[in-house]
Amino acid sequence: MPAGFTTAFADRMNGRMPFPVVEATHNRQLVAGTVYIAPAGSHLQIRPGLVAALTRSPEMQHRPSVDVLFRSAAELGRRVVGILLTGMGEDGARGLLELSERGALTIAQDEDSSVVYGMPRAAVELGAVSEQLPLNDIAKRLRYLLDRNVLAYPPP
Repeated sequence: MPAGFTTAFADRMNGRMPFPVVEATHNRQLVAGTVYIAPAGSHLQIRPGLVAALTRSPEMQHRPSVDVLFRSAAELGRRVVGILLTGMGEDGARGLLELSERGALTIAQDEDSSVVYGMPRAAVELGAVSEQLPLNDIAKRLRYLLDRNVLAYPPP
């Protein structure tokens, strides 16, 4: 994602989602019910205590990487919902598999609503996806889970 895009993307999504969407900042305490977007040029990781960490590690050639985020979130297990949206390539597929293997709910955007089905397809082919949903249904699904306190942290 190019510089400047992620801020505008977060702003646009914030007006379309039933919960806040913000660009992540380093050492920010993460709050349940908020969507965080990694800023251009940085990986977003979740550190102990639900704290955001922005890194420029060379772990992946491109930044941000969804795999880096998902792998860092895998320790939270079933209290995570991993969502992989439209995109080219395979980034996110292996991380989503790791989330799934740790008990997280994993969602991929369906082919019909994807502009580019590459990333979701790769995750489906790996067996990493619990649910495939149209883009318009993903936010509704998250709201449903949040309203029922299914994603509470720490676990009840």
